[in-house]
Amino acid sequence: MTKVKAPELKVSKWLGTDDNISLDSLKGQVVLIEAFQLLCPGCVTHAIPQAIKARKIFADHELKVLGLHTVFEHHEAMQEATLSAFMHEYRINFPVGIDVASANTPIPQTMSLYDMRGTPTTLIIDKEGYLRHHLFGAVDDMQLAMHIQSLISE
Repeated sequence: MTKVKAPELKVSKWLGTDDNISLDSLKGQVVLIEAFQLLCPGCVTHAIPQAIKARKIFADHELKVLGLHTVFEHHEAMQEATLSAFMHEYRINFPVGIDVASANTPIPQTMSLYDMRGTPTTLIIDKEGYLRHHLFGAVDDMQLAMHIQSLISE
């Protein structure tokens, strides 16, 4: 697989942190980005709990877990206040960025940059800032752990 530099996330606001997070500032760590919508059943039942587990299992200095709320449908129902309440209710213990809306399409900017097909989408970026895994849909826990650990070990 050819290494591709991960494009910078286009985030209008970060929730769950006071930091203005950039991929460049996370170099030296493996980064797991879980792109989701709060009304996506697969995100709620599988992807978000899996990201919470990854955050719990791997040391923070080795793996940085981020959420990306990337809304491509039902825009009016998924506002910042709703997302904030959702994060509280589901005990999301990692920062979540709100993907910047696009002007001429319902597909948000980061979703478009990464050619995501929908949610959930799991992105894993290596310590040098290269996108190494782009996974759509439910990812097996063992497969995800293997991908993360192999990049931590590099």
